Amino acid sequence: MNWLELLRSKPTAVVLIAISLLCLYPGLTSPMMSLEVATSLPIVGEIEIYNQTQSIWSGIVSLYNKGYLFVSFLIFLFSVAIPLIKLLSLAIILLFENTRLSQGLHQFVLLIGKWSMADVFVVGIFIAFLAGEANPNMHASLHEGFYWFLAYCLTSILCGQLLRVNKKSYNNS
Repeated sequence: MNWLELLRSKPTAVVLIAISLLCLYPGLTSPMMSLEVATSLPIVGEIEIYNQTQSIWSGIVSLYNKGYLFVSFLIFLFSVAIPLIKLLSLAIILLFENTRLSQGLHQFVLLIGKWSMADVFVVGIFIAFLAGEANPNMHASLHEGFYWFLAYCLTSILCGQLLRVNKKSYNNS
């Protein structure tokens, strides 16, 4: 089955995979969050102590360069590698539907979905944002990278669920 036939037979799944992939790249490379820390000193006034804006990718590179290899590897694995593997697997499942390969990959996607930290990562960023806002000397702000990554998470989960429902309907017929 070629992509054109696939688009005609499963347009929603193909579109969701494409949207997921298109959201993942800016979700990884666009600024995700800024954290600013300031203090107020008598006479001098407010002084900024810390101000940094990071994307997921720049965070991985920064951690790696500072020697936090294990942490940078884990973030890379759960935020870059697993999402790409999941999207590639979903595309292969669609292309080779009702084959042993697609059934095995479907089980694999279900397995890595349990280990995927994308949704946990997005919630973690949001919690960090709220925690930063709770301290009067800290200010956190979310940027477009957060929303792109959130869009990736939601569309890839939706696509996985759609394929799961389709697989169940094939197995029951």
